[in-house]
Amino acid sequence: MAGSGVHSYHPILNASSGTGYVTTVGGLNSYVSGSHLALFAVVLMSDIFGIEAQNFRNLADKVAASGYYVVAPDLLNNDPFDHNDVNRPLDVWSQDHPPENVSADVKPVIQDLKRRGFSKIGIAGFCWSGLGAADIAKTKLVKAAVLSHPSFVQGNNFRGIKAPVAIYGGQNDTQTPPSRIIEIERVLRDARPEVAYEVKIFPNVGHGWTLLYDPNDPEAVKAADKAHRMMINCMSIFQL
Repeated sequence: MAGSGVHSYHPILNASSGTGYVTTVGGLNSYVSGSHLALFAVVLMSDIFGIEAQNFRNLADKVAASGYYVVAPDLLNNDPFDHNDVNRPLDVWSQDHPPENVSADVKPVIQDLKRRGFSKIGIAGFCWSGLGAADIAKTKLVKAAVLSHPSFVQGNNFRGIKAPVAIYGGQNDTQTPPSRIIEIERVLRDARPEVAYEVKIFPNVGHGWTLLYDPNDPEAVKAADKAHRMMINCMSIFQL
């Protein structure tokens, strides 16, 4: 995965993986990890492979181990992309899961967490769900947003951002290339009123590297872990 422009590693889906459990939050089945007594919550929105991907659940557990209550809603309605389904390639699958709908689908989850007493909530989007994270960051629903290798985003999607935001891109990402990340950074830099932000382009990694990595590849694991730690640290810096 490290170094490639698009994802070449297809994740293992396992409904029994992770140390958390599945329950209903905001009307959606959600993978939940961490203590409900935690002071702060983080909503993790998956890529096209959904909440049963082992690497994704491992990340949710990692964030929870840092002291957060983590909720990963099934925004795909148990319909993750299947690269083996030749009759439903990605462009066809995407028609049933438009990224423009993500923010509306995740809002009830955030509102449910607020009703449960979580006053500070962060959100993280990956690839397909990155646009949804940007849209949510334009509201007052969250205190921080992190987007890792977001797809379907342009600089204009970040005009009017209210919450502090971090954007992580990959040097070899051909879907959201460094030039796009730089464009987004320019919009954030010129934002009025000013908003706290962090933008980083990671060297020698391609699209999806924080989730679509081979756990048996030490370099890929190291690259993903670095981004994970930065994401968690960013939530802390942004006072979440």
